[in-house]
Amino acid sequence: MIRAADPERDAAAVAAIYAPYVTDSVASFELTPPDAASFARKIAALGRTHAFLVCERDGRVAGYAYSDPHRERAAYRWTVEVSVYIDAAFHRQGVGRELYTELLARIRARGFRQACAGITLPNAGSVGLHESFGFEPIGVWRDVGWKAGGWRDVGWWQLQLAPQDEHDGAAPPAEPV
Repeated sequence: MIRAADPERDAAAVAAIYAPYVTDSVASFELTPPDAASFARKIAALGRTHAFLVCERDGRVAGYAYSDPHRERAAYRWTVEVSVYIDAAFHRQGVGRELYTELLARIRARGFRQACAGITLPNAGSVGLHESFGFEPIGVWRDVGWKAGGWRDVGWWQLQLAPQDEHDGAAPPAEPV
Protein backbone atom coordinates (compact mmCIF):
# COMPACT_ATOMS: atom_id res chain seq x y z
CA MET A 1 0.00 0.00 0.00
CA ILE A 2 1.30 3.44 -0.94
CA ARG A 3 0.36 6.34 1.29
CA ALA A 4 1.55 9.76 2.36
CA ALA A 5 4.22 9.49 5.01
CA ASP A 6 3.27 10.57 8.50
CA PRO A 7 6.02 12.37 10.45
CA GLU A 8 5.25 10.72 13.78
CA ARG A 9 4.38 7.27 12.51
CA ASP A 10 7.02 6.80 9.81
CA ALA A 11 10.12 8.87 10.61
CA ALA A 12 11.92 6.12 12.54
CA ALA A 13 11.32 3.52 9.82
CA VAL A 14 12.41 5.95 7.10
CA ALA A 15 15.59 6.77 9.04
CA ALA A 16 16.34 3.06 9.46
CA ILE A 17 15.89 2.40 5.73
CA TYR A 18 18.12 5.32 4.77
CA ALA A 19 20.97 4.70 7.22
CA PRO A 20 22.64 1.85 5.26
CA TYR A 21 22.60 3.99 2.10
CA VAL A 22 24.71 6.50 4.05
CA THR A 23 26.99 4.16 6.00
CA ASP A 24 27.41 1.16 3.69
CA SER A 25 27.23 2.55 0.16
CA VAL A 26 28.00 5.55 -2.00
CA ALA A 27 24.38 6.02 -3.09
CA SER A 28 24.00 8.96 -0.70
CA PHE A 29 26.63 11.63 -0.28
CA GLU A 30 25.67 12.17 3.35
CA LEU A 31 28.31 10.94 5.76
CA THR A 32 26.18 10.71 8.91
CA PRO A 33 22.67 9.25 8.78
CA PRO A 34 19.95 11.71 9.79
CA ASP A 35 17.95 10.71 12.86
CA ALA A 36 14.20 10.17 13.08
CA ALA A 37 13.60 13.75 14.27
CA SER A 38 15.32 15.11 11.15
CA PHE A 39 13.19 12.89 8.95
CA ALA A 40 10.03 13.90 10.81
CA ARG A 41 10.74 17.54 9.93
CA LYS A 42 11.49 16.64 6.31
CA ILE A 43 8.35 14.53 5.95
CA ALA A 44 6.20 17.34 7.37
CA ALA A 45 7.76 20.03 5.18
CA LEU A 46 7.72 18.10 1.90
CA GLY A 47 4.25 16.73 2.54
CA ARG A 48 2.94 20.29 2.47
CA THR A 49 4.67 21.42 -0.71
CA HIS A 50 5.73 18.37 -2.70
CA ALA A 51 5.23 14.69 -1.78
CA PHE A 52 6.73 12.19 0.64
CA LEU A 53 5.33 8.65 0.32
CA VAL A 54 5.90 5.30 1.96
CA CYS A 55 5.13 1.79 0.76
CA GLU A 56 3.80 -0.57 3.39
CA ARG A 57 4.06 -4.32 3.07
CA ASP A 58 2.67 -6.54 5.82
CA GLY A 59 2.42 -3.57 8.19
CA ARG A 60 6.06 -2.59 7.68
CA VAL A 61 7.52 0.37 5.77
CA ALA A 62 9.28 -1.28 2.82
CA GLY A 63 10.50 1.89 1.16
CA TYR A 64 9.88 5.55 0.59
CA ALA A 65 10.06 8.14 -2.17
CA TYR A 66 9.82 11.89 -2.17
CA SER A 67 10.17 14.98 -4.28
CA ASP A 68 11.78 18.17 -3.15
CA PRO A 69 12.81 21.46 -4.76
CA HIS A 70 15.48 21.11 -7.43
CA ARG A 71 17.12 24.40 -6.47
CA GLU A 72 16.28 27.30 -4.17
CA ARG A 73 16.04 30.08 -6.77
CA ALA A 74 12.47 30.99 -7.69
CA ALA A 75 12.65 30.27 -11.42
CA TYR A 76 13.26 26.58 -10.61
CA ARG A 77 10.01 26.23 -8.66
CA TRP A 78 8.32 24.05 -11.31
CA THR A 79 11.17 21.51 -11.21
CA VAL A 80 11.63 18.83 -8.56
CA GLU A 81 14.23 16.27 -7.65
CA VAL A 82 12.95 12.79 -6.88
CA SER A 83 14.48 10.09 -4.71
CA VAL A 84 13.55 6.55 -3.75
CA TYR A 85 15.02 4.29 -1.07
CA ILE A 86 14.02 0.67 -0.46
CA ASP A 87 14.61 -1.52 2.60
CA ALA A 88 17.13 -4.21 1.60
CA ALA A 89 14.63 -6.93 2.55
CA PHE A 90 12.29 -5.64 -0.18
CA HIS A 91 14.69 -5.08 -3.09
CA ARG A 92 13.54 -6.34 -6.51
CA GLN A 93 9.93 -6.75 -5.34
CA GLY A 94 8.34 -3.81 -7.19
CA VAL A 95 8.40 -1.40 -4.26
CA GLY A 96 10.30 1.29 -6.17
CA ARG A 97 7.94 0.97 -9.13
CA GLU A 98 4.86 1.31 -6.91
CA LEU A 99 6.31 4.32 -5.13
CA TYR A 100 7.34 6.14 -8.31
CA THR A 101 4.03 5.44 -10.05
CA GLU A 102 2.21 7.26 -7.24
CA LEU A 103 4.88 9.91 -6.66
CA LEU A 104 4.95 10.98 -10.30
CA ALA A 105 1.14 11.13 -10.42
CA ARG A 106 1.04 13.34 -7.34
CA ILE A 107 3.70 15.78 -8.47
CA ARG A 108 2.08 16.04 -11.92
CA ALA A 109 -1.23 16.84 -10.22
CA ARG A 110 0.48 19.58 -8.22
CA GLY A 111 1.63 21.28 -11.43
CA PHE A 112 5.32 20.45 -11.44
CA ARG A 113 6.75 20.28 -14.96
CA GLN A 114 10.14 18.54 -14.73
CA ALA A 115 11.51 15.83 -12.46
CA CYS A 116 15.26 15.28 -12.09
CA ALA A 117 17.12 12.45 -10.42
CA GLY A 118 20.78 12.47 -9.42
CA ILE A 119 22.21 8.95 -9.26
CA THR A 120 25.66 8.09 -7.94
CA LEU A 121 27.33 5.99 -10.62
CA PRO A 122 27.45 3.13 -11.17
CA ASN A 123 23.97 2.10 -10.05
CA ALA A 124 22.32 -0.09 -12.68
CA GLY A 125 19.22 -0.74 -10.56
CA SER A 126 18.40 2.92 -10.03
CA VAL A 127 19.23 3.84 -13.63
CA GLY A 128 16.97 1.04 -14.86
CA LEU A 129 14.10 2.10 -12.61
CA HIS A 130 14.29 5.72 -13.72
CA GLU A 131 14.61 4.90 -17.41
CA SER A 132 11.63 2.54 -17.18
CA PHE A 133 9.55 5.59 -16.22
CA GLY A 134 10.84 7.60 -19.17
CA PHE A 135 13.62 9.52 -17.45
CA GLU A 136 16.34 10.38 -19.96
CA PRO A 137 20.04 10.78 -19.17
CA ILE A 138 21.09 14.42 -19.45
CA GLY A 139 24.66 14.44 -18.18
CA VAL A 140 27.24 13.39 -15.65
CA TRP A 141 28.93 15.45 -12.99
CA ARG A 142 32.39 13.91 -12.76
CA ASP A 143 34.26 13.44 -9.47
CA VAL A 144 31.88 15.63 -7.46
CA GLY A 145 31.76 13.65 -4.22
CA TRP A 146 34.45 11.96 -2.15
CA LYS A 147 33.15 8.91 -0.36
CA ALA A 148 34.41 5.45 0.57
CA GLY A 149 37.94 6.29 -0.48
CA GLY A 150 37.25 7.62 -3.94
CA TRP A 151 35.79 10.33 -6.11
CA ARG A 152 32.25 9.61 -7.25
CA ASP A 153 30.32 10.65 -10.35
CA VAL A 154 26.66 11.61 -10.32
CA GLY A 155 24.56 11.01 -13.40
CA TRP A 156 21.49 13.13 -13.98
CA TRP A 157 18.21 11.94 -15.46
CA GLN A 158 15.22 14.11 -16.33
CA LEU A 159 11.54 13.44 -16.99
CA GLN A 160 9.17 15.96 -18.54
CA LEU A 161 6.03 15.77 -16.40
CA ALA A 162 3.87 18.14 -18.44
CA PRO A 163 3.89 19.09 -22.11
CA GLN A 164 5.70 22.22 -23.15
CA ASP A 165 3.48 25.30 -23.05
CA GLU A 166 2.74 27.01 -26.31
CA HIS A 167 2.26 30.40 -24.65
CA ASP A 168 4.33 33.34 -25.77
CA GLY A 169 6.04 33.79 -22.43
CA ALA A 170 4.12 36.97 -21.59
CA ALA A 171 2.81 35.36 -18.41
CA PRO A 172 4.35 32.64 -16.26
CA PRO A 173 2.70 29.23 -16.08
CA ALA A 174 0.37 28.42 -13.20
CA GLU A 175 2.13 28.06 -9.86
CA PRO A 176 2.65 24.52 -8.57
CA VAL A 177 0.38 23.76 -5.60
